[in-house]
Amino acid sequence: MTTWRPHPHIRVVAIGLHWRGGRLLAAEVRDDAGRIKGVRPLGGEIEFGESWQAALVREFDEELGIDITIIGATLMMENIFVHEGATGHEVMFIADVAFPDGAFSDQERIDFREDNGEEIVARWFDLTELDLPGGPSLYPTGLKDLLLKRG
Repeated sequence: MTTWRPHPHIRVVAIGLHWRGGRLLAAEVRDDAGRIKGVRPLGGEIEFGESWQAALVREFDEELGIDITIIGATLMMENIFVHEGATGHEVMFIADVAFPDGAFSDQERIDFREDNGEEIVARWFDLTELDLPGGPSLYPTGLKDLLLKRG
């Protein structure tokens, strides 16, 4: 298993919100012992000279091999967090995304690999089942409240 730590600088990232039946697609986030501690929508770092929209499309192509469409209004948030004792800092562009017709429609989970070889599992989650005591959290912290406020 890969041990992940936050980068020691501010990252600018784009994440996509894909919904199916009112459930959000998110990848499992694990602690160093391999336990699921939370979930996070798919996306990644914006490269120098790249727009957040281009980065989001690229990330879904790299991770899932599909061409998404960005829909709706853009949300932004700052995410300062601690993972396994290391502090991370991100500025995030967040947008709803649509998949091509039929993409992953018959799957309850999606398995893929990150650039570093880490195996990732993504599934659709009901927001009401996240951020509860003893259950997985939705990362970034505060995203659930932001999504519930926008309706």
